Amino acid sequence: MSTSTKVTEVRLASRPVGRPTLDDFSIVEVEVPGPGPGEILVRNVEMSVDPYMRGRMSAAKSYIAPFEVGKVMDGGAIGVVLESTVDGFEPGDHVLHGFGWRSHAVLPAKKAHKVDPEAAPLGAYLGVLGMPGLTAYSGLFRVAEFKEGDTVFVSGAAGAVGSVVGQLAKLRGAKRVIGSAGSAEKVRHLLDDLGFDAAFNYKDGPVVEQLKAAAPEGIDVYFDNVGGEHLEAAIASANVHARFTICGMISVYNATEPPAAPRNLSQVIGKRLTIKGHLVGDHYDLQPQFLAEVAPLVKEGKLRYEETVVEGLENAPQAFIDLLDGVNTGKMLVRL
Repeated sequence: MSTSTKVTEVRLASRPVGRPTLDDFSIVEVEVPGPGPGEILVRNVEMSVDPYMRGRMSAAKSYIAPFEVGKVMDGGAIGVVLESTVDGFEPGDHVLHGFGWRSHAVLPAKKAHKVDPEAAPLGAYLGVLGMPGLTAYSGLFRVAEFKEGDTVFVSGAAGAVGSVVGQLAKLRGAKRVIGSAGSAEKVRHLLDDLGFDAAFNYKDGPVVEQLKAAAPEGIDVYFDNVGGEHLEAAIASANVHARFTICGMISVYNATEPPAAPRNLSQVIGKRLTIKGHLVGDHYDLQPQFLAEVAPLVKEGKLRYEETVVEGLENAPQAFIDLLDGVNTGKMLVRL
């Protein structure tokens, strides 16, 4: 058994002001000891970059601890076990864990979950069958209490979460599914590939006008990944007793000044809207149900997913910045 392993790590070099830059990251090589009792050594093969990580780059208190300046970052990853001191984990096993942003990780075996590379492509366990997929599933069905016949609006609809939300709503009998995205190609993808009933490029004009044109009878469910102008437009188009899942607000993550609140919040009263914040960590009890329902849909091709894959750990910081800029379609992954 080796005494130490050379590891490449991506560390937070400084807390960004506004949009992160490459100078906010550093890439270093260190040695880590071999696994101790109860631990495994994993070589990472794919890792995830996600919008929530922008919040962790600031020092503000939130629902998850901030990254520490000068320390390695972390996030979802898939790796191959190289060494194990634990029964049930053998060299060659593929595992899902939370120690990304590095080439190798020594971690407690209890924080790793074995995955089957034969059952699904490895990237799927970080996307459609992983945290983003469960976020979509729980946010649509539990938080928004979706029901057959609803008209559903999804912002950021070409991303890893939004694309699953729209497809699940269609599969469960939505009357109409509408998505917003940031390019003509993404709009085409939503309509032609994912089966959305309507989609628009939010850069083409005021969101409130484009949504009203796409949903002339109003919306019953809004799944918010963007916030800002999209949230204001959704309130304007909401039917009485509409339900909103507030999952993300990527439009304000890099803001240095507080954004203007939706100017039409008073409509929440007359329309009796239900607006709920959504964190996937509250809903992991749904994971077995989610996998049992969604994995067959993926395997049968009834639920499609896209991945934007960036090669090389050294390119992970740029991949993350590109994610915040909306460059990706579907799940953004870094292949090591």
